[in-house]
Amino acid sequence: MSTISVSILVFFALICTLIAALVGLKVKGKYIPNGVILVLGFMAMSVGAVFGFLNYGEDYDAYKRLHWQTLTPSQIQPLVDQGYTVFVDITADWCNICLANKASVTHREKIVNALTQSNIILMQGDWSQPNVVVESYMQTQGRGGTPYNKIYGPGAPNGIVLPSQLTVKAVMLALEKAKG
Repeated sequence: MSTISVSILVFFALICTLIAALVGLKVKGKYIPNGVILVLGFMAMSVGAVFGFLNYGEDYDAYKRLHWQTLTPSQIQPLVDQGYTVFVDITADWCNICLANKASVTHREKIVNALTQSNIILMQGDWSQPNVVVESYMQTQGRGGTPYNKIYGPGAPNGIVLPSQLTVKAVMLALEKAKG
């Protein structure tokens, strides 16, 4: 557990102890405004929520295990013929939806675990700057912008186009279907 998590847990325990002490004093007849106890209770819930968020149990650095190859469209079909699943990601630094997809889906531990299987090849086309290979690939796909994600595999040799706004469920289902 990180130092921040321990600090939050200690702060949470102190707030709860303070609430218990104030309620005890109130029961003994001391004047303690209900509002003070309510505010401290809300504070305890907020601190507890932050602790829960930080200790969700997910490895937020899992995405570092992803090893992207440069998009090489001519290699996709031979890899699929050999039994591989190929995940293609066309992205750009300036693409807000691409950044959101990374944060909420492709960098999530569950997806990283699925994408790091030995039979999966990751290919990424970076369209942050003009790129002839990416442009040519996108023209063959009938698309003109980012984000664009497609999964090829023995079960889907022509590929499965994923929605622009990725979801964990959509990626997992497409990976399963493409696997065959």
